[in-house]
Amino acid sequence: MSQYNVAIIVGSLRKDSFNRKLADAIIKLAPPEFSFKHIEIGDLPLYDQDDDGAQSEQVLRLKSEISASQALLFLTPEYNRSIPGVLKNALDQGSRPYGQSVWGGKPGAVLGVSVGATGTALAQQHLRNVLAYLDVPLLGQPEMFIQAKEGLFDEHGGIGPASLGFFQGWMQRYVDWVRKHAIHA
Repeated sequence: MSQYNVAIIVGSLRKDSFNRKLADAIIKLAPPEFSFKHIEIGDLPLYDQDDDGAQSEQVLRLKSEISASQALLFLTPEYNRSIPGVLKNALDQGSRPYGQSVWGGKPGAVLGVSVGATGTALAQQHLRNVLAYLDVPLLGQPEMFIQAKEGLFDEHGGIGPASLGFFQGWMQRYVDWVRKHAIHA
């Protein structure tokens, strides 16, 4: 049985982020051969092409952690109908200098949760556009536009009982996607 290391990139820096909570809850539904690592993006400097020849320690750490993963899981809030700047900055840092992207070929998925009725639909679409360019094969269905409501999470930080079956089905699709598309070194 292969081991799959999944890099989790949460596009929110907020301490009580719904998306961070969702990441922590949904990984509990994965099989034991899947391990997950939250990737820090809040400490990255703003991307500046002048730094391509001497990337910061934080950027090199990001690139190393992404390179060590077999799959990606993105959770994004929606800010002004798009992805947060901190998430776009992480994507830019990991893709530069040109021709040295760490994102390409790693199977991924996009989720998001928000208090709004449409969840993070527009942010997810924008993120999918960027990830398509970065050559990240993405799980297309089921899409997950989640509204943060009472009962989404249980008292232990897991997925609440009303939504558990839906999330378990999504996780199984993600696991199958990763197994099919991951490249092991």
